[in-house]
Amino acid sequence: QVQLVESGGGLVQPGGSLRLSCAASGGPFSPSAMGWYRQAPGKQRELVAYITRGGSTNFADSVKGRFTISADSARNTVYLQMNSLKPEDTAVYYCNAGFGVRSYWGQGTQVTVSS
Repeated sequence: QVQLVESGGGLVQPGGSLRLSCAASGGPFSPSAMGWYRQAPGKQRELVAYITRGGSTNFADSVKGRFTISADSARNTVYLQMNSLKPEDTAVYYCNAGFGVRSYWGQGTQVTVSS
């Protein structure tokens, strides 16, 4: 059974930084891609960033230049470094991992950007 364990959310002031981590376990092989989505109250879940097994990355326009994504393939772990955080980044952040045609989600971690 695939499990995704997230950590690193919390409360931060505007302009601050946070680092999210997500470790995948139980998969039959290494994930083909891992990434982060977020969902703010009253809004749809949206892609934030992802990274493929080959190292290709993709970011939402709203976070380009502020967020970076990296992976430790040996640990099946993905990291999201979030800098210059804004109040509009406030959301529940969900980790996602793809194993072939199947996709799995973490339980979500709250990120709140507020003074």
